[in-house]
This record gives sequence, structure tokens and C-alpha cells, in this order.
Amino acid sequence: MGDHIGRRDADTPFPGLAAQLRAHVRGDVDFTSSARALTTMDASNYRRVPAGVVAPRDADDVAAVLAVCREHGVPVVPRGGGTSIAGQATGEGVVLDFTRHMNAIVAVDAAARTAVVQPGVVLDDLRAAAGAFGLTFGPDPSTHGRCTLGGMIGNNACGAHSVAWGTTADNVHALDVLTYEGERAHLGRGYDGVPELLAEGVRALVQGDLALLRTGFPVLPRRISGYALDALLPERRTDFARAFTGSEGTLGVVTQATVRLVEPPAARALAVLGYADESAAADAAHPLLPLGPLTVEGMAADLVGAGAGDLPAGAAWLFVETGGATPAEAVSRARKLCRAAAADGPVTGRAVVEDAAAQRALWRVREDAAGTATRLPDGGEAWPGWEDCAVPPERLGAYLREFRALLGRYGLRGAPFGHFGDGCVHVRLDVDLLSAEGIRRYRAFSGEVAELVVAHGGSLSGEHGDGQARAELLPRMYGADVVRLFERFKDLWDPAGGLNPGMVVRPYRLDENLRFDVLPRRPVDVEFGYPGDGGDFTAAVRRCVGVAKCRDTQPPPGGVMCPSYRVTRDERHSTRGRARLLHEMLAGEVVTDGWRSQEVREALDLCLSCKGCRSDCPVGVDMATYKAEFLHHHYAGRIRPAEHYTMGWLPLWLRLAAPAAPLLDRLAAHEPSAAAVKRLAGIAPERDLPRLAPEPFTRWWRRRTAQAAGQPYAADGHPTGRGPAGDTPGARLAPGETGRPRAGRPAAGWAEARAAGTAVVLFPDTFTTYFSPSAGRAAVAVLEDAGLRVAVPPRPVCCGLTWVSTGQLGLARAVARRTLDVLAPALAAGLPVVGLEPSCSAALRTDVPELLPGDPRARRLASSVRTFAQVLEERAPHWRPPRVDRPVAGQTHCHQHAVLGDAAERRLRERAGMTGPLSGGCCGLAGNFGFETGHYEVSAACAEEQLLPALRAAPEGTEVIADGFSCRTQIGQLSDRRARHTAEILAEALREAATGGRK
Repeated sequence: MGDHIGRRDADTPFPGLAAQLRAHVRGDVDFTSSARALTTMDASNYRRVPAGVVAPRDADDVAAVLAVCREHGVPVVPRGGGTSIAGQATGEGVVLDFTRHMNAIVAVDAAARTAVVQPGVVLDDLRAAAGAFGLTFGPDPSTHGRCTLGGMIGNNACGAHSVAWGTTADNVHALDVLTYEGERAHLGRGYDGVPELLAEGVRALVQGDLALLRTGFPVLPRRISGYALDALLPERRTDFARAFTGSEGTLGVVTQATVRLVEPPAARALAVLGYADESAAADAAHPLLPLGPLTVEGMAADLVGAGAGDLPAGAAWLFVETGGATPAEAVSRARKLCRAAAADGPVTGRAVVEDAAAQRALWRVREDAAGTATRLPDGGEAWPGWEDCAVPPERLGAYLREFRALLGRYGLRGAPFGHFGDGCVHVRLDVDLLSAEGIRRYRAFSGEVAELVVAHGGSLSGEHGDGQARAELLPRMYGADVVRLFERFKDLWDPAGGLNPGMVVRPYRLDENLRFDVLPRRPVDVEFGYPGDGGDFTAAVRRCVGVAKCRDTQPPPGGVMCPSYRVTRDERHSTRGRARLLHEMLAGEVVTDGWRSQEVREALDLCLSCKGCRSDCPVGVDMATYKAEFLHHHYAGRIRPAEHYTMGWLPLWLRLAAPAAPLLDRLAAHEPSAAAVKRLAGIAPERDLPRLAPEPFTRWWRRRTAQAAGQPYAADGHPTGRGPAGDTPGARLAPGETGRPRAGRPAAGWAEARAAGTAVVLFPDTFTTYFSPSAGRAAVAVLEDAGLRVAVPPRPVCCGLTWVSTGQLGLARAVARRTLDVLAPALAAGLPVVGLEPSCSAALRTDVPELLPGDPRARRLASSVRTFAQVLEERAPHWRPPRVDRPVAGQTHCHQHAVLGDAAERRLRERAGMTGPLSGGCCGLAGNFGFETGHYEVSAACAEEQLLPALRAAPEGTEVIADGFSCRTQIGQLSDRRARHTAEILAEALREAATGGRK
């Protein structure tokens, strides 16, 4: 975390606090406006501005923080991954961030099946460590890649496997905690380890209200609301650890925990059962529990969306996982469960999923639901609040029917899903939290839902805790007498009320501190169209609800988001962190200088504009677009960095420099002159300057088409009008041509292209044209071999990406319009536009229509863009690619992953005998990013995250594929491998086939 360069402590209501903390704490003390802005929110509807953030190094640091804050009368809020949905991970005082340093797995005892962990340990990291011994931690919330054990203990988190292994409270053995008063406690069963005065007070509380403790707490698997005081009953062995778990940081600060581990089955299968609606699925869930499933999860079609095509017939489904010692045993149990479900209820369809990859794909739909549910099918926003209430499992179907009826009365929509086997329902609702009337209706609705849950014998919270969202309503669930016990219990632990005040007891109102209160009520004047957000930049920023998938410590294979965060592990460099800073920029309270904000500029500086978040973020945050928007306004009317003028205007400079390519390459090879160029251009000194091709692709194309028409070409690449083609220099085959009869031939112009049903337009992007024309020539050869007639635009075209990525959006728009003018005839003819450079193709697909939302040609172009593999598959379905028959390694371009998709590319490689997967992640060069001064270290570290290890692991003879120029350049500069475009590999195979194997 640390202090950010050039930033000072922000003004807070507690003068001298930061200085005193720095004097006594060895960890990071950060009171800058940036650090405060990053922690104003969790994943809830609420926002509170902290005084500062401290990342302690150990328990002694925590004690020092508490002592200083106690002296200043400052509240303290413990925070893990910040994914809490009820608002309990925000606060006005000092936020303790345990993710930075106190994140060690101290020990794993396989024999005792326990692990000792610090509070900042991420669940997936613990599961990986325990997995080495064939064990795991049972509770597994969908945020398992970024939630921390401390946060799970604070909220009593559960997850999909709680029907088998229970909640976090069921799996906590002992806790080391510090109270706000500075007392240390070791909590387990019994009073040993509990400070004497606290023990006396708790003993008196329990003995004085035994009857209320025995009768005032509903019995159900997911009762998370309130304090678990019934765990202190003598017949429950006075379980202090269990009573403390779920206390939301209001009683003490966990500094270490001993947790129980379980042995998972060796094999798993997934039974998927279809039903007419989610209530029918809920009715069918609890009868399956005696069969011993590991999970019984439910979701409906309005959440699954397009993924429903892979599911059995139905409008709602149960995902029921079974385990076994062998795959056959797991599958047998799943089939038995399917038969039992069909015999007991109205199943509309059923399937057993045996393949592990297919199971993961379905679980990803379920795990991403906390994010995807925030956007309704029509684009409307939906929010948490009634995110996880729970009722007895046998009451769930009836509850859901009444809940749906209540939604109808209030005119609300939502998609219930969740842990049906435990009676716990998640739902995001399209409540209006922006207007006073909408908030009033939300209060009224919340009261009615609380009454409905209580009427069914349920708990207001079944997983995420009460926080601010539901604590106000606890008297409706427990009654006044039990709530008074909660208050007495809190006061025994924290008489000064310094730990997370306003949570659980004496709570804030559920409609206070709403995150939306501070945002502009009118749309902000912006450049992009933001079609998914009604043109409203504020709504686009609101997309980030804080589920923090961008912070996963062990991201899924093939994932891209978020490369710079994976390197720095700094919240500022996560997609969520950047979205938080933009939110605060719009709010103007913590980040006060709007578009001129240095805090936001610093955070966005390491955004690679990879667009990985556009696909990997469950709610589709597009930070690359937000960055371009910000840079446009940030530098409006001001001198920009040198790299904006050099690399931002690269297409123009390359067009002007092309005639002098040999001279420029000689200068680039001369170290003193190259160093001077890099210094003036804002290019990192560690980088080699890429070499210009001696003949740009477009000049080659003009020469080739003129020769085909019998027109000689001059040395400058223009027709001379003299002599036959055979007399022209360079008439022999150029590299990339096959030398065998072609089924297709070049289209001389737009008119001929329109007349040919198999014509395609090859988009001559800047990088292919001036740096990698061999890829363009190879693509022509392959496309023509496939029987397609290739046309190339007669005048220069550009996607405008370099201007977009540097935030020069007015120029980008002008460039895009000129490109549309040139391509208009092809678009009118319905010709596909084939892109070879994924970043440029993605820009044509997304940036151009979003910069020109009123130009129908932009939308037509976006729908016409095809990748090289896509156009071969669509326009030449019967063509058989040449056999390459070699293993491959390399990387799927991040823009391809995020915008274009790579399914056609994978199928093409398979048909050509190119075996093996490509890595995910980002190469780290990312256009201008990796060339900019100050970015080299992060750029190289991004490549080390997935790409370079994959290349080092590849055996000799492996073909290295990288369809993006940046990826090829990064591979060439950071490894001893040479990467090629897919088209180049296929064209070489065509030449070998035509010449009997000779290259």
C-alpha cells in the first residue's frame, strides 16, 4: 500500500492520528485520499469514508493501532477482501486491511485436520495448501478466490457445500482476538483463555437468561443474523469461538484462527435437474438431502440467460453435486439422485455432467451470479439488500411463492438463486435507490420482507451477515428482549463502542449511508456512448458492485483480468479499485479535483487497456473505455505526455516514415541515436525499437493487384502503365504466397468485390501494414486458397485504437469517420471485414460504434468484423486447412478473449493438427503500454504471470502462435522464441504442400 508518490495525508477529523500511528505501527499507514477512496465501499449498497487505512504486520501492530485509536476516540473496522454485501466492511474511522501482510498460512496439521491461519489468508490459498494433504476447508462462498478467512469468520460465510460441511462457525476450532480495550483472548470452548472480567460478564449474561437463550433462536441451517449467543449455553459446551464467529468485527479483531479441515471426495459428478420455476425447484430441494449430496444449488432461467441452452429442459434448475471414491461411484450416485428426483416431483429434464471442464463451466455461471444478477436482461440495474435471507429448507418453495407475489405488489424484479438445500436465497432487486420516493418504498418493502421471512421461521441473513442492510430489522426476528441481550453482549466486549459501530446492535438505518447519495443526478458530459448504460457514465461506473473477481489470487485458466493487479497486488490496480476511484471522483468528496484528479490518473496509469474486465468481470466493467474517457478529459486543453504524441499518433507517423524505412531502421540499430529517440518519444529505455518492414503490406497489395491486371509497377509501388506484368520487378512469388493454383484471386476493386459472392475485405491495420506485412501476405494466400476473393481498401483506413488508448477521442472519432467513408461501399454490399490484428478488430467491434453511436455505418461495421478464423469458418466451410501437425504454445490475445472470442481459432487449429492450449493472461506489452517509460517492469512481470512460463515449458519444435503484434513483440524481446500469426503458419504449410515439403 504505502504512501503514494506526491500525495499527502488527506484532511480528517482526527488531527495527529496518522503521525502517531506511524510512530507506533510497523505496517503501512496510509491516510491519502486515494487509500481512503478505495475503502469507502464494500460490495453492498453502502458507503462510509474512513479516516485512513492501516495494514498491520502482526498482532502487536493490531494492538498498537487499537491503542492509538482508543486514545483518539477513533473507531476501527477490520476488513478482508471487502466483498461483504451488507455494509459491515466500511467505516468512518481506521480500516484495518489484513490482505497486505497478515496473510500467512502458519501451519497445516494433516493428522489433526486443522490449519492455523492469519486473518488475511485468501480461501483459495488455504484450499491449495490443504489440498497438498488431500484436505480442504469446507465453506466455499462464490468469492473463494479473494475472500479472506478473517472476513469469513466475521460474516460466518457458508458457500455451496454447506449442506455437506456446514458454515464457517461449524469449522472454526479456536480464535486469537484482540478487543478494542487491548485485551488478548484465545477463544475455544469454555472460559479458558477469555479475559477474567469478560468471562464473568458473559457467565452472568448466560446464567441470567437461560430460558431466553434456549427458546429465542430459530433452528435452521443458515441462521446467521445476530450474535450466536445460544452457542454459549452449557449444553453446547460454552463455545466462545462459535459465538464470536459472525460478529462482523464488532466484538474483537481476529489475529489468528485455527480452523478444521475436511477430506473431499476423490471424484465428483453433477446432476442437473430442470423444473417449471424456482419454487418448484425449491420444493424439490430438501427431499434430496437424505441422499447425501455435497451441494443443492438453485437458479432460474432469468439469471442463467444464454447458458440455458446447455441445460436440460426447464425454467429453473437444481445443481446437485455428488462425490465418490471413483468417477464411476460419483456418477452412479448422481444418476440415483436423478431417479429419486424424477420419482418424487415434476422434473422437466435431467442430466448428469461427468466431464470436469463442463462441471466447472456450469459452476462458473453459478459463482458469477452475484455479479451478473446486478444487470437484468433489459439492462436495468439490480442491487443487494435482501441478498441472502434463509428459511427452513422445507419452507423454501412456499416462501418463494409469497416473495414473488410481494415483488409484484411493489413492482420489483429480481432473479432468486442460491443454496436451496439450506433454504438460503440470494436475489438482487431493481430497487430505486436514487430517488427519495424509491428509497421510501425500499424501506417499506424491506419491512414486509422481514415479516415474511420471520413468518416462515427464517433468518434475515443466511450467509452475509446483517451489517447495515438488516441490523435495523433484527427486533422483528428476535424480539426486543433478545436484541437487548445482543446489546449487553456487545458492551461486555467493547464498552467504548469502538469496533465497527452501527453494525448488529444500535445500528444505522438501512437507508442511511447509501453509496448513490453522493453521485451526480444528471448524466456527465462524456465522449463514448455507453450503450449498455443508457449513455450515462455514472451508471457505467456503478456497474462495479464490489464482488472483486478482479482480485482473485488464483484466477481461472484462460482468464485475463486484471494483469497489473496480479503483478502489484495493490487494490488501486484492480478493476474494482479503479472503479472505486472513479466513483469518488464523481462524488467529489474524497477525490476533489474531478477529471483533473491525480489519484485517478495514477491508478489508471497501470491499466493495460486489455479489456479483460469487459468479459471476465461478471458485470462487464470496461475499464479500458473508462480510462480512455478519463484521459480525454484529464488532458483537455493541456500538454500531454510525449508518448501520447508519438505512440498515440503512430499510424500517421508510420505512414509518413514508410518511404525512409531502411534509413530509420539503421538509426534504430545505432544505440546512441536509438536512446535519444526513446528519450524524446517517452519510450522505455529497456525496449528495443521495432523494425519497419521494407515494403508495407498495402504497397505490396497494390503492386500485386496491378501485376494481376497486367500493369507494371514502379519502385514506389504505383502502376506505371507500361509493359506486361511479367516484366515488372518483384513479379515472382512474394513470401506468404503458395505457388500453387489459387481457387480465389484478388478483387480489383469494390465493384468487383461486390459482384463476387465469396469476396471479403481484408482490413490493413497499422501494425500488419508497417511492421508485419508477412502476416498480411500469408492471410491473402490462405484466404485465396480457401476460395475467397480478397479486397483491400483503396485508401488508408485505421481503427483509431492508438488515439483511443491515449484518450485523444476527438481525433479517434475523426479517424473512425474517415475509415467509415472508405469502407461504406463494402458495408453497403454486406461484405465481411477481416481483421488480422485482434486489438484493431476489437476496436472496430466496440470503440468505433461507441464513439459514433449516431452513425449507422459504425454499427454495420461492428457487425461485419470477423477474425481470420471466423471468416474461413463462415465463408469457406468446406475448405480443409493444410496439416501442420505440431504442438503449439503462445497466448490468446486479450482483446480476442474479451471482445471477439476465440472458439473459431481453436477449431481451426484443431483441424490443422495444431495441438495444445494457448495461455491466458496478458502479454504485458498491450500496444503502447509496455513501451511507455516507467512501465517496463510491470509489463515484463505480466508476461511472467502466464505467457513466458508456458513458452519455457513448451517442448522443442513447438510452434509459437501470437496473432497480436504486441504479443509477438513481447515474446521476441523477452524470450528466445519467435512467434508467428496463425496465417503465417498455415501459409507455410500450404507452400510445403505445394513444393513437396520443401520450404
